[in-house]
Amino acid sequence: MKASAASAPARKPAGIILAAGTSSRMGRDKALLPFRGSTFLNHLIALLSSKTDPLIVVLGHNAGTIRKTLPAGTRIVVNQCYELGMLSSLQTGLRALPVEANSALFTPVDHPAVRGETIDSLIAAFHRSGQPLVIPRYEGRRGHPAILSREILDAILDLSPGASAKDVIRSHRHHTFFLDTADPGILSDIDLPADYQALIARDEPAL
Repeated sequence: MKASAASAPARKPAGIILAAGTSSRMGRDKALLPFRGSTFLNHLIALLSSKTDPLIVVLGHNAGTIRKTLPAGTRIVVNQCYELGMLSSLQTGLRALPVEANSALFTPVDHPAVRGETIDSLIAAFHRSGQPLVIPRYEGRRGHPAILSREILDAILDLSPGASAKDVIRSHRHHTFFLDTADPGILSDIDLPADYQALIARDEPAL
């Protein structure tokens, strides 16, 4: 007897980790910064690999060096135009998604401290809410990662190089589900050496 549609498991979103930037303000590749016995990028890969399908890593600056540190089987695409900024890297990742992917969770590599249960809650909220965009909030502030429907992904793909993905996200603000969470990791944007030192100082070892 076939399982009913109601009992079928919800499809996992695709996952995209953006790790193509120059890390100029940090002074070294943020993807390779040590974190919880791993690196920013490898920690996020471990966190998201069981929760997304497929999981795609977008590299750019110093791609050859970073690629050598990644687990075997990691799906990698390289943004040859990474100097153009995050939109170009996100579009590179989106073009690598299978056509059947109807949603995607994306995060920059410099947000490594998000909790695993927060990811689970975001995915559940996306399926439960029926909204095309789910964004986490901590004490009223929006963070990462976000989950976007195919409709929004296609709109981002159509943007010109000088635009921003935020333009599309703002245009869907009335169709966004904001997930309030107790996870400050959604706000941990690590740009400067001082940000990194503060993260390590306050970090808890558990996912």
